[in-house]
Amino acid sequence: MGRNTENERSHFNMRPKWPSRCDRELLSAKLEIENAKVVSNSSGLYAPVYRQVSKFSRSYELMERKLKVYIYREGEKPIFHQPKMRGLYASEGWFMKLMEGNKRFIVKDPKKAHLFYLPFSSQMLRANLSDNKKMEQYLERYASRITAQPTKSCIRSLCNANVAKGFQIGKDTTLPVTYIHSVMNPLIKITAKPPSERTILAFFAGGMHGYLRPILLKHWEKKEPDMKIFGQMARDAEGKRLYMDYMNSSKYCICARGYEVHTPRIVEAIFSECVPVIISDNYVPPFFEVLNWEAFSVFVRERDVPNLRNILLSISEQKYLALHLGVKKVQQHFLWHKVPVKYDLFHMILHSIWNNRLAQIRLK
Repeated sequence: MGRNTENERSHFNMRPKWPSRCDRELLSAKLEIENAKVVSNSSGLYAPVYRQVSKFSRSYELMERKLKVYIYREGEKPIFHQPKMRGLYASEGWFMKLMEGNKRFIVKDPKKAHLFYLPFSSQMLRANLSDNKKMEQYLERYASRITAQPTKSCIRSLCNANVAKGFQIGKDTTLPVTYIHSVMNPLIKITAKPPSERTILAFFAGGMHGYLRPILLKHWEKKEPDMKIFGQMARDAEGKRLYMDYMNSSKYCICARGYEVHTPRIVEAIFSECVPVIISDNYVPPFFEVLNWEAFSVFVRERDVPNLRNILLSISEQKYLALHLGVKKVQQHFLWHKVPVKYDLFHMILHSIWNNRLAQIRLK
């Protein structure tokens, strides 16, 4: 036999030009979403807090009906299948456990899957593998056994959704940081005050992590009576009670970045019906592809911290009331349940991944 030419060798390495059945299913779903009938509202959804409520409603419906996920079982415990279910970074644990225990979306046949899930806990990796090189090698061995695709093509769900540090909009998704106090009851029960009883303009309390928070305190600690800006509050029961009382009594809750761009205060503020004021340049908020964050939060550039009070005072009462209503309407999307319910945090995280998977499908 004669030698293959370079073009011939390339030909044998080319991917097939025809789409798989799963690709065709995704393409069909994508076209249905793009051509979704326009509706002013949808059952259980408050239109103003969404970019396009019609498309989100249709996309979510199709996800529930069509999406199939194959979960890789390889990987050593506890790093890959026993994540932490309490604390600051419990979101990855709750999603992993609910995904692995799910019967609606999971398939055992990889040929029927639209998504392939590699469950591992970055928190447990840090706890068990202190050496970064060992961590990389461990992940490489794990990934090489279960997928032929390079990990760089994976859809990642990251707490640290920082576009300045590698977060890719359209491919990666933002994992909300939610502090879970009780594994048995992950729901946070808060009796929030109505707008008429919120006498404080803005509140912040937290450790001096990173470069921004010291600047915030420099300009606003003890400067104005309606600006309750503090450092770290006491961690005892009284300190926690006081912290929540400030959140429930404030119109705006300052969500200033720490060492990284993300902060659990965003979700805390939403639970307290306190309008989040996000001060974190380059941060991509959760579910931004479907949620209209400007309808229930305020974004302030880091360089504008000295003008923070004027920015908040410039917001009319009518606008504030609209923001407050928006906060109440999006609460359902940030709640964990032991058994997932429609539109909750588990489903919203999964929808973000589904949304980005659809974005990868192209017409041939």
